[in-house]
Amino acid sequence: MRSWMFGGVYGTVLASALLAALHSEGAPYTPTYDAAWVMVTAGAAALAHGYAHHMATHRPGSAVHRWRQLAGALLDEWPVVVACWPTVALLLLAGAFGWPEPAVTSTGLLLNAALLFGWGASAALRVGYRRRSAVLLGGADAAIGLGIAAANAVIK
Repeated sequence: MRSWMFGGVYGTVLASALLAALHSEGAPYTPTYDAAWVMVTAGAAALAHGYAHHMATHRPGSAVHRWRQLAGALLDEWPVVVACWPTVALLLLAGAFGWPEPAVTSTGLLLNAALLFGWGASAALRVGYRRRSAVLLGGADAAIGLGIAAANAVIK
């Protein structure tokens, strides 16, 4: 469960940061290209993260054993990619229906904030917080995630 939650939060924040950073700023808006870019970046981030975990946990063994460990570490990162799907779906819909970029970006960031709220609140409930505290923690987690996305957009 922890790996799923970690990957879900990481992927949701990554999708938010990319959505904010891919703002066209006068260039033609290409939401389907942006969707592809989010998926490629999520895949690369998942591979890099899984590879880093593999490198940090080397154990003695045969080459076959090391390849299996690497494959397992990479497969553990699938939640990062899956967590980007809501943003990718929104971008694909925007491309299909010609939705304007400001509305899509705002909607995507609000959607991801709601997802981060859910991740934070469910994690708090899972470890024993009461509902009110879990809601407050979920709100704080959503705010932190959006802050990270905003910071990424600013340094773009």
